[in-house]
Amino acid sequence: MEQLFLRDIGKDIIVRFRPSISEFFHFLAESSSPPSMALLQYMCSLPLARAVRSRALTVPSRSVTAVPSLGKASGTEPHVLLGLSELELQQLAVDFGQQSYRGKQLHQLLYKRKVKDIEDFSHLPLAFRNDLQEAGWTVGRSPVHRSVTAADGTVKLLLKLEDNRLIETVGIPVEDDKGSVRLTACVSSQVGCPLRCSFCATGKGGFSRNLKRHEIVEQVLAIEEVFKHRVTNVVFMGMGEPMLNLKEVLGAHQCLNKDVQIGQRMITISTVGVPNTIKRLAAHKLQSTLAVSLHAPNQKLRETIVPSAKSYPLDAIMKDCRDYFLETNRRVSFEYTLLAGVNDAVEHALELAELLHEWGRAYHVNLIPFNPIEGSEYRRPYKKAVLAFSAALESRKITCSVRQTRGLDASAACGQLRNEFQKSPLLASSDDLQSKSEVALAA
Repeated sequence: MEQLFLRDIGKDIIVRFRPSISEFFHFLAESSSPPSMALLQYMCSLPLARAVRSRALTVPSRSVTAVPSLGKASGTEPHVLLGLSELELQQLAVDFGQQSYRGKQLHQLLYKRKVKDIEDFSHLPLAFRNDLQEAGWTVGRSPVHRSVTAADGTVKLLLKLEDNRLIETVGIPVEDDKGSVRLTACVSSQVGCPLRCSFCATGKGGFSRNLKRHEIVEQVLAIEEVFKHRVTNVVFMGMGEPMLNLKEVLGAHQCLNKDVQIGQRMITISTVGVPNTIKRLAAHKLQSTLAVSLHAPNQKLRETIVPSAKSYPLDAIMKDCRDYFLETNRRVSFEYTLLAGVNDAVEHALELAELLHEWGRAYHVNLIPFNPIEGSEYRRPYKKAVLAFSAALESRKITCSVRQTRGLDASAACGQLRNEFQKSPLLASSDDLQSKSEVALAA
């Protein structure tokens, strides 16, 4: 009986506490008690931290190189693999009792093979897959709810998120003279937008919430799957105001750069202007482009087009843009949507040139002829007016370009396609209202 007891309890010691063999036998030799009692005494002498350790795993809180806790409390959201770095995935594998190279395999499955379900991770042991699912982990990919392709090859996707919200992402292919294809993904950062610019379809559809990091990253992967081609450029110019979701946008930016392997200089972050956020972005010293949506050469006109401009005067924006250039040495691009009869006169162009010269010379203006949307009071300007505006800027030594309009027959203007399927205004959750309040307080 004692031999059976010794066998069972000794096995338990080795499996659960993994003591040093020499340490154990030294203890046994020094003890005058019977072997069975000596084993019990040895177990009781173990440090408390070792004695209470079980096979349940604990993971440190989320940081740059750590993964979230594996425990899934009741009512919490599941853990998401997409968006984790290779180091984080390696740590995750180790925390599940796997070798670290399993994390590298996870990385390949997520970002190269773009596998959407854990059960399809055929390269991983079945037990590991089961453990991940039981702990509440998911890949974090959303199904395509609707896809529309324009005659020029532009593709707009509606992705249906876990909470049944719809977001848009657009793939824009451009082939150069040598036959090389540049594929740009225009991604959303929020479900809707709270800023409600008067010419924008997204604001008319209401605002629900910020997107999470993986919900931004998955848009790029979805575009790559549709085109069967790598995305070369990413622009944060879809639904939402990126600066109101800066934490998740920066997390997605890092993932797109490090894990999806898109160069920082191939990524553009756009903003209509949110107080204090351009300074915060500058502190990260990204090599990506900052695009600021002006849409007007003076404060009075801008307030009629961009209601949020009242809380962020034009001079304050220009000062922040100048400081951004000094901090990052990266030229700022200004987006200017041309609205027929509103802001597209030559006089507006000359006034804009004067504004830019006042605040420096490291600027570029991107002219965007208005993309018509249903129910809008604005009209698209004639080509003659666009060319005259461009010529007036160039005559004042302002570099500019005219964006080629893409996807007119695919409702490619921001927010148009989503509004066709989800017209009802979306109420903001209490968390989002709190986050917006925090931004206002920071201002």
